[in-house]
Amino acid sequence: MAHVPTPVTIVTTVDRAGQRWGFTASSFSSLSLDPPLVLVCPAKTASCHDAFVTGDRFLVNVLAAEHADIASSFARSGHDKFTGSPMEPCEFGLPGLPDATARIACTLHDVLDGGDHSILVGRVESVSAGGAEPLVYYNRLFTRPGASPALASTS
Repeated sequence: MAHVPTPVTIVTTVDRAGQRWGFTASSFSSLSLDPPLVLVCPAKTASCHDAFVTGDRFLVNVLAAEHADIASSFARSGHDKFTGSPMEPCEFGLPGLPDATARIACTLHDVLDGGDHSILVGRVESVSAGGAEPLVYYNRLFTRPGASPALASTS
């Protein structure tokens, strides 16, 4: 699957206690037009997993090509991902990137089993689309569509 290019997203939420959570995901896709649904898949072992499967809203930030460093930061565990990040309150008051290629605000529609991941099905409530070139994950590297050199490595 490393040879299948995918968009790079940072998915965020805020739990009932007000703590911000986020993770980098390349497992993001449109699911349905009627009703408008998307899916994203957090690992069951991720420290943020419970916040997403028990929350009622999440925000998908589709990253722009210049966001490779923040994608790498949100892909790592064991640190405060939001300190020093350009995230600010956006749709639903959830952490978002103002200059993202797109932001997709969702209410949690369903949680499905996906092996070692959960499948979050989100009902799209609003979309903010920018014009920036997207960041793509391909062959285990962050890159631009059609570009050959990698922008940053996730290792």
